[in-house]
Amino acid sequence: MTTQTLNTIPLTLNDGSATTLGALSTKAVLVVNVASKCGFTAQYDALEALYEKYQEQGLEILGMPCNQFGGQEPGTAEEIADFCRKNFGVTFPLAAKADVNGDDAHPLFAALTNQGAEPVKWNFEKFLVNHDGELLARFDSPVTPDAPELVAAVEAALA
Repeated sequence: MTTQTLNTIPLTLNDGSATTLGALSTKAVLVVNVASKCGFTAQYDALEALYEKYQEQGLEILGMPCNQFGGQEPGTAEEIADFCRKNFGVTFPLAAKADVNGDDAHPLFAALTNQGAEPVKWNFEKFLVNHDGELLARFDSPVTPDAPELVAAVEAALA
């Protein structure tokens, strides 16, 4: 898939509005498949802190709720948004709930995993994409948003 296509893939946000990956930021987007009932759910705190620190420099974070792993995101769009806001103060955008693997995978994740050549393994995998639509880095679920290697990749993308 070309980078131009990656940036123009239609996305529906949790509130029903439409956008694209390329429209979200002038520098970089960290795409994360998220879930409310996962052992990694506490990473929302560090994601929000990362967002607050780097948003003005051009970082956007896009949370994509997914219920494919252990049924850990069963809620409606409104329930998910409320959970994230009330429990973690999330202000970064959330996409509409979608699959990240398989035949019904959202086209964004189909493209991201095509570039990485490996399906998403679990909730809270992170994909750092620059404004040209290039996948810069991929981080497994245990890598927290405040991990030095992730922060260094974000800072490099924003430089």
